[in-house]
Amino acid sequence: MKWMIASDIHGSETFCRELLHAYEKENADRLLLLGDILYHGPRNDLPSGYAPKAVIDLLNAKKDDILCVRGNCDAEVDQMVLDFPIMADYAMINEGKITIFATHGHIYNENNLPKMKKGTVLLHGHTHIADCRSHEDYVYMNPGSVSIPKNDTHHGYMTLEDGVFLWKDFDGNVQLTVTMDKEA
Repeated sequence: MKWMIASDIHGSETFCRELLHAYEKENADRLLLLGDILYHGPRNDLPSGYAPKAVIDLLNAKKDDILCVRGNCDAEVDQMVLDFPIMADYAMINEGKITIFATHGHIYNENNLPKMKKGTVLLHGHTHIADCRSHEDYVYMNPGSVSIPKNDTHHGYMTLEDGVFLWKDFDGNVQLTVTMDKEA
C-alpha cells in the first residue's frame, strides 16, 4: 500500500490542486491529512490561492481516499462541510510492522509525547517544517506544509511505501529519504 502524507493546506486552492495532482501522479492508495485543512489561522498570512470553498469541493471529491486528523485550525463547522471525518486528535496506523502515531502536533509532539511503544513513528505537521529526527524510543517525522512552509523548507508532502518514507516537493524532487526497518 502506498500512502501520501500531507499537512497544513490552510484553505489554499492553489496548493490543494498541486497536492491532488501529485496524489494522482504518485498513484497512492490513501491520502493522510494531518490537519489544518480550511482556515489559515491567526498567526499565518493568507496562503496563495486562499479559497476554502474550492478546497472543500476538491477534497470531498476524494473523500473515500482520505484519512484525516484534526488540526488546531479545524473546527466542528469545518466538519459540517467536509464529507470525511476530521475531528480525531490522532490515528494509529500499522503499515507492515511500522506503527505510526499520526496527529497534527498541537497537542501531541516531541515536548508532549503520547503513550507509544518503542519504535513508533510520531508523525505530525503543525510546525510547517519538513523534518525527521531519531530519538532513543521513537522517530519524529513531519511532512512540512502544503501551502505555508517555514524555515526555508519546500511546499510538499511525504510518501510511505514498503517501509520507505520520501519527502517530496511538488515538482517530484525527493528532498529526504528514510528507510524504516520493517521487521523492527
